[in-house]
Amino acid sequence: MEYVLLTLSWTIFYTLHSLLASSKLKRILRVKIGSGFKWYRLFYSAFSLVLIIGIMFQSALIPKMIWISKGSFTMYLGYLFAAFGTIILVKSAKKIALSNFIGFNTSEQKPEKLVISGIYSKIRHPLYAGLILVFLGYLFFSGSVTAAVHLACLLAYLPFGIYFEEKNLIDLFGDQYRDYRSKVPAILPWI
Repeated sequence: MEYVLLTLSWTIFYTLHSLLASSKLKRILRVKIGSGFKWYRLFYSAFSLVLIIGIMFQSALIPKMIWISKGSFTMYLGYLFAAFGTIILVKSAKKIALSNFIGFNTSEQKPEKLVISGIYSKIRHPLYAGLILVFLGYLFFSGSVTAAVHLACLLAYLPFGIYFEEKNLIDLFGDQYRDYRSKVPAILPWI
């Protein structure tokens, strides 16, 4: 039952994540709340953080059930995947204005240009790729069913998350993003 509730928590988080990030909702809220909209991104980031902390707390309360037996090789794989995932996350964060991404910059400016250099020239969604590797690393390191549920929920969400994120990017950048999308793979550089 704990795993069903954990899956439900991730489903709620990912659904709210996509809903609150949608261009349509943002357009509606921009009209409804006017100048207060400049705080929306910060609210969205804080709300997401609170939900993730809640999910992590919930998963910590689940009795640990081992799915993959721990050994030096699985721990090595865990560290390896998590390290590569962290490197990808850091490299992708360097290419975007983190203060805008989180919402600390409240000056409602749209991004001036589409970021297609660095790691973004190899994959369109390096943040997702990094998260997959970090979650996979956690699975190998801990070997728990809970870690497997975290990873499975992320993998199940990705097609939806990518679809909605790209819809927003097309609204923002139009043909420039369509052209970029046709040339650069989503998550895996060789596909």
